Amino acid sequence: MGTDLREHIERIQKEIDFSGSILIKQRRQILAKSSYGYANRADKVENEIRTRYGIASGCKIFTAVAISQLVEEGKLSFDTKLKECLDSSFPNFDESITIHHLLTHTSGIPDYFDEEIMDDFEELWIESPMYHMRSLSDFLPLFQQAQMKFSPGEKFHYNNAGFIVLGLIIEKVSGLEFKDYVQKHIFEKAEMTDSGYFALDSLPGKTAIGYIDHEDGTWRTNMYSLPIQGGSDGGAFVTVGDMLKFWEALTNHVLLSESLTKTLLTPHVQEQADDFYGYGVWIKKKDDTIFKYHLMGYDPGVCFHSAYYPETDIQLAVCANISSGAYKILNEIEKQLS
Repeated sequence: MGTDLREHIERIQKEIDFSGSILIKQRRQILAKSSYGYANRADKVENEIRTRYGIASGCKIFTAVAISQLVEEGKLSFDTKLKECLDSSFPNFDESITIHHLLTHTSGIPDYFDEEIMDDFEELWIESPMYHMRSLSDFLPLFQQAQMKFSPGEKFHYNNAGFIVLGLIIEKVSGLEFKDYVQKHIFEKAEMTDSGYFALDSLPGKTAIGYIDHEDGTWRTNMYSLPIQGGSDGGAFVTVGDMLKFWEALTNHVLLSESLTKTLLTPHVQEQADDFYGYGVWIKKKDDTIFKYHLMGYDPGVCFHSAYYPETDIQLAVCANISSGAYKILNEIEKQLS
């Protein structure tokens, strides 16, 4: 299977000019690993398996794990109301919003990036320059005065602002800055030694620069396209190896008790058909059984997919420093492994 799988990955990579790294394991045995393209195009520094990549919204699960850890410690519950957690002013928010609503994108609060109004994530930084977005509280003016979109619990609607609010709750309850909490209580526990929330203007070595490609063959970096500092709704940097260490730690209850892990991975809300959402994680069913738990993240110059398939104990991560392509790689891998 290993050789065939690699050949299929190579074929798709050539078709789409994929730039990034791929790692697939089953019961700790490596089924495939490969890297393509450049971490730094100008200096022709190649991507490698230890390269760090931005994963955009793929790291919402870290926020969900952090909240669940605080629940496990008795400092919060999933039914705790937002108004009981934060002193920030949300004059138009429904007072019945709970942490469960925020974790499942069912809170109804306004998002700072509303896809119904804006097509381009970069539009956000015209009035609020991205280089000012260094802390979670910097995002509050973008949504805290806005009106509710719907009543809490009414439906699923993907929402980044809800995870900003969760990050602020983590900071308030733990007394730590969000990125420091995740570093200490998630990355270190899972032995994710190469991962972190790095500012775009001070990236460490072996970190891929994100590239935005234009139809005429020119390109630019995503330096001015994203918040300068990632946070609780997205923007961590990981290696493919570290991402698999995360799945290993999560499923072996290193990060949470068995009970809280089960709660995190429960399909709490249905998005459509066989697609569900747990706490910070997507869940795909087939024939009414869970086919995979998966994470995804897309930003300008970033695309990411990672999954855990419980029946076969396969884990994979596809990290890329371009705006698309990770899904096509994932799709091909799933075809070959099914």
